[in-house]
Order: sequence, then C-alpha cells, then structure tokens
Amino acid sequence: MSSKLLIGTIVIILLFSLTTVPGDTLLISSTSNLNQIKVNPYNESNNSNLLSLNILANSLEYRLNGAASILEFASNLSEMKSMANVSLLNATLETLHGIPPYSDLQKRNIAQDIISHYLEIAGIAFIMPNGDTYFMEPYALQSNQTKNNLAYRDYFKGAIATNDTYLGDIITSTSSGVKRAIIAVPVFSERGEGVLTGVLVGSINLDILNKELQSFNLSPDQRIVYVDSNDTKIADSERGFTNRSESFSNLKSFQNAIEGKFGSIVEKINQDNMFVSYYPMEALQNKWIVLWIQPVSNITDNNN
Repeated sequence: MSSKLLIGTIVIILLFSLTTVPGDTLLISSTSNLNQIKVNPYNESNNSNLLSLNILANSLEYRLNGAASILEFASNLSEMKSMANVSLLNATLETLHGIPPYSDLQKRNIAQDIISHYLEIAGIAFIMPNGDTYFMEPYALQSNQTKNNLAYRDYFKGAIATNDTYLGDIITSTSSGVKRAIIAVPVFSERGEGVLTGVLVGSINLDILNKELQSFNLSPDQRIVYVDSNDTKIADSERGFTNRSESFSNLKSFQNAIEGKFGSIVEKINQDNMFVSYYPMEALQNKWIVLWIQPVSNITDNNN
C-alpha cells in the first residue's frame, strides 16, 4: 500500500473514531512540528511515513484522553461517589468476587451505559480503597475473576499515589485472558475532606486497535506496531503476530522514541536491513510508540 493511500485510510478511521467520543470530552495533546524532519536519502518516504504515524498517534491520544475524560466524569457523579455497601461486599467477596449482580444498581447502570456507548471501553470496575473488587461490568468479568484484591496492580497503586487519573501497564486480564490497557480514576466523597471512596477502572479494548491496523492491507513485508514504554506490544498490523511476544527495546528507533524523538532510521532486524519510522505519543502520564517497519528495498524501489 502506498503512503498516500495509507494516509487517506488513516484519516477516515481517525474521523470515524472521533464520532465515538463526545467532542467536549477530548483533551488534544500537541505534537512535534513535522517541519523538524531532517533531510536524508529516504526523505520523501520519511515525510510520508511520519505524517501517517503522526495521524495514528493523534488518534490514539484522542481515544485514550476521551476514555479518561468519560471515566473522570463518571467518577464525579453523585451515584458513583456514594459510599459503597461494605457489609454486603464482605458477605459476598469470596463467593461472588464482589457484590451481587443486582446490588448498587446506580453504580452498575452508569458503568453499563459507558460500555454501551464507548466501544473503546470494554469493561469497568469499582475497587475499594483497600484493593477489594466491589463490582465489575459486564458481570461476566466479575464472575470469572480469579483475584478478589487488586491492590497489587500498578494502575491501582498509581491512582492512589497520584490522586489522579493513571494509565497502567499493559496486562493480560485474569478474568478474560485478553490483553488490556487499564485507566484508573480515584473517586472521592462529596464531603469537603475529600475522602477516597474507591477507584473507578476502565479496561481499554486493544482488539479495536489490532483490527484497525490490520484493515490497512499493508504488503506482507510491512508492519505497523504500537508498543508501550515497557517494550510490551499493544497492537500489530500483522494478524499472525497479534499474540506473539516480541521485544523492540534493542532497536535504535524504539530508544529514540522513548526519548521523545521521531524520525526514520535504517537498522538491521533479523539480519535484514529495514527502514523503520517511529513516532512517540503521550498516553496520559505514560508513553506509547508507533513503529512502521518495512524493507529498505521498498523505499529504493518506490523512489526509482
């Protein structure tokens, strides 16, 4: 697929993605000026690739910030701020992994409404200040939960430590077995002292990102991947590699992106010379990276 056609496809997907999040909930982060791109022997491909990756990075930022804004809005609703039924939870935590499915419906209904309207959010949980799970929606996530206390999770620790919205590391859900990115928002009481009543957690559906990358119909020797700062792959344009564990931390492109740089570089991957374009994105307090990998021969052939 040519760079121009890929850019057009990405723009369509970006416009579509923006319809899933209300405009007044978006927090748009500024990106580096593309005019800063340095001239190199592959300058035309470099510019086209970085424009495509800039669009992808912005789309990801919109989605994550939109999801965070929705969760923050929900955390400030009086129904969500109301004190949880601790006595009920204590009676059912070990058997139901939280409260019964028809209990505290005000909180559950808010969670269900969010999930039904925002495809990026696959599940929502309310966690008590001590880490005990209060409820999960859809309820199937709660009933399949294998751990009742989530205080060990980095997203919970981050939200508690910062008293702010926190994007955790990519994890594999113990209840669904699916890889997720988790956004956690602390919930405080309505009283002036701001007592912490729990943490509202949203699970981001990464499969949407996989499907979008795979819809670009890149040639078999090209790949676009999303990677987090811990070198965990988030999504992959290559269907056969979606669930394959890989490391990118040894790539100079990855290292440059971690430092906040963007550009293109020729480096050896599996003994082959590859043209790698890279672009960082601000994922709340975290950093994610977009990599576009293709053989050097693709660039030289296209420029002849």
